[in-house]
Amino acid sequence: MNKLLTSVAVSFTLLAAGPVIAQGQPESANPESGYSDPAAAGTQNTNFTDAELKQFVDAQDGINDIRDEYMEKIESADSQQQAQGLQQEANNEMVEIIEDAGLDIPTYNSIATAYNSEPKVRNRVDALM
Repeated sequence: MNKLLTSVAVSFTLLAAGPVIAQGQPESANPESGYSDPAAAGTQNTNFTDAELKQFVDAQDGINDIRDEYMEKIESADSQQQAQGLQQEANNEMVEIIEDAGLDIPTYNSIATAYNSEPKVRNRVDALM
């Protein structure tokens, strides 16, 4: 369970950083400019279906692998620019895994946030593991 909490926190941090990095790029370079953070807006949904929570759990396996692979690379990066490039690579791979699991990024982020803050959601996710 601690590994999942750590994974969710790291995943959420990496995914949340993606839009920040992308904001520095011209609008045309950011195809996902429609990103919104429901947790920050106070509109977080916690009524997730069992299917969504199962997709979240399925995505976590791939997210864990990417986290493990890239955290070491990012920590040993020679420059801030290299670290940001690696972080963007990790973000892209995480996005692909999440979408392959059948979720969109705002839903994944909402579930990750709810997992950390809502015991009901945490218990439902843990039961699916």
